[in-house]
Amino acid sequence: MKQGARRVLSDRVYQFRTIILGAGAAGMMAAAHAGPGVLLVDHARAPGEKIRISGGGRCNFTNMDVGANNYLSENPHFCKSALARYSQWDFIEMVSRHGIAWHEKTLGQLFCDGKATQIVDMLQAEMAKAVAEVWLQTRVVDLRHADGRFDLRLDREGRTFDVSAENLVLATGGKSIPKMGATGLAYEIARQFGHDVTDTRAALVPFTFDKGRFADLAGVSLPSALSNERARFSEGLLFTHRGLSGPAVLQLSSYWLEGEEIVVDLLPGVDCIGALKSARQAQGRRSLTTELGHMMPGKVVSFLGQHMDFKGNLADLSDQRIAALSDALHHWRLKPTGTEGYRTAEVTLGGISTSGLDSKTLMSKHLPGLFAIGEAVDVTGWLGGYNFQWAWSSGVAAGQAIIARHDG
Repeated sequence: MKQGARRVLSDRVYQFRTIILGAGAAGMMAAAHAGPGVLLVDHARAPGEKIRISGGGRCNFTNMDVGANNYLSENPHFCKSALARYSQWDFIEMVSRHGIAWHEKTLGQLFCDGKATQIVDMLQAEMAKAVAEVWLQTRVVDLRHADGRFDLRLDREGRTFDVSAENLVLATGGKSIPKMGATGLAYEIARQFGHDVTDTRAALVPFTFDKGRFADLAGVSLPSALSNERARFSEGLLFTHRGLSGPAVLQLSSYWLEGEEIVVDLLPGVDCIGALKSARQAQGRRSLTTELGHMMPGKVVSFLGQHMDFKGNLADLSDQRIAALSDALHHWRLKPTGTEGYRTAEVTLGGISTSGLDSKTLMSKHLPGLFAIGEAVDVTGWLGGYNFQWAWSSGVAAGQAIIARHDG
C-alpha cells in the first residue's frame, strides 16, 4: 500500500478521503478519477461482475450515438451535463490507449473483439494508477454521518473494521440480477440521508405470457418492430418458452406498464399490401401460406394460421382481404402477463431521484460529500451500451467533483 492512500488511527480503524460502495462500472470509474485516499468496497469476490457477463462476454461498452433521448428519467435533462463532459469518445480513447481492439455492430454498438474482462482489467489498471484501495467480500454493517464525515462499520471476511471518509459515493447499482448479489442498498442509504427514491421496476427485460403461449415457436427469431403509446423499436424479436425476448422486446419493456397491450409489426418496412397484390398477379395459384413463408419464418406462419385466416390461393384474395391481412401482420396486438422481473433484467428503471442531486457533480444538494452514480440513480439507458456510458460519465463527474471539492 502506497503511503497516503489511507490514514491508520488504530488497529482496524482507518480514515480515507473517499469511500465508494460498489465495484461495478460506475464505482471503478469513480475510483480511478477521484484522486488520492479512495477505498472501493464491494461484497463480491471480484470487481466488475456485470461487466464480465455483458454483451455475451464481449461487453457492449458504449455506443457511437449517445444523447439524452436514449435515457429515461423523471428529469430527461439531468444526464446531459455528465454525458457531455465525458463522452463516448473519451471512453473509446481510453479503451484504445489500453490496446483493446473493438468493433462496431448494429445501431452504433461497440464491443470488444476479445473478452469483456479486458474492460475490467483496464479499469483495475486505472484504479491502481490512482492508488485506490479495493476491499472485496466486504459488507456494510452500519453507516452514520457526523461532523462532516461518514462513519462506516464494515465486515470484511469475518473481521470488523471502522472506516470514515469525507466523501461517500453510492455506486451499488439497482435490483437487477439478484443472483449476483444486487440489492437496494443504495436506495436505503439515500433514504437514510433524506433523499427521495422513485418507483423502481425491472427494465430491459423479456415479456412473459400465459404458460406455453409461444412454446411451439421457442427459439425462432425474426426482424420486427414493437410499440406502444410511448415508444417504438425496430430490432430483433425472439420467441421463448415463457414469452417474448430479443432486442426490440427488451427496449420496449422499459416503456411498458403492467396490463398494457403491445403492438408487434412482423414485417417492418415491408409494403405488405403491395407485395401481396404483386404476388397475386404473378403467382395466382400459389397458396397464401407459401407466399407468407417467403416473408417470415414458416413456423411463425403456421402459428399465426391458427389465429388468422390464411386459407386459399393468392388469386382468391380480394383487395379488402389483403388490406385486412396487412393490418393484422403489421399490428399484431398482444397483452403480456408481465416480465421476467429483476431475475433477468439488465437494468433497474427508476432509483435515487435526480431532484436531490446536482447534475454536474452528482453530489447531494443537501448533504455535502454524498454522491450517487450509475444505475443507482434514476437514469436508465436503452439497450446498446448506453447504460455503461452513463456509468462511465457519472463516475468521472463524481470523481472530478471530489477532486475539485478538496483541491480546487
